[in-house]
Amino acid sequence: MARDIPLGDLVGMGPQEIGISDWHRITQSQIDEFAHATGDFQWMHVDVARATRELGGTIAHGLLTLSLLPLLSEQIYHVSGYGGGFSYGYDKVRFTRPVRSGSRVRLHLSLTDVARKGEGIMVTVACRVEIEGDAVPALVADWRSLYFPPAAAAS
Repeated sequence: MARDIPLGDLVGMGPQEIGISDWHRITQSQIDEFAHATGDFQWMHVDVARATRELGGTIAHGLLTLSLLPLLSEQIYHVSGYGGGFSYGYDKVRFTRPVRSGSRVRLHLSLTDVARKGEGIMVTVACRVEIEGDAVPALVADWRSLYFPPAAAAS
């Protein structure tokens, strides 16, 4: 169950771990669908025979792993009490380990910064995508989201 954090409470929070998602299995079907959506048909992702022969199996696109952050973060926390908001972007994105088809990943989130930005509140969380059984994460990134209190969103 995702932790509900009211926007007003975020303002007073300091750096802290927010939580960890459930495991998510990366399937070849998911990799293939991502390739179709992005046009990235590099053999290491979609050519199962060649990737198995040369790499021991296919690997997911790094951007596929990054694109899982919204799905996985919804299992960890939800911000409430805001009028509007959006993902502001990612900083320091690094794909530190390939994710093989069939492996399971999960997201670790830590709140690192909350700051006022104009009428809004910028929230930065450190993301670390763990591969089951591997000490090195698949991905690390700082994710920024900008939220607006209800009154600011209406104006």
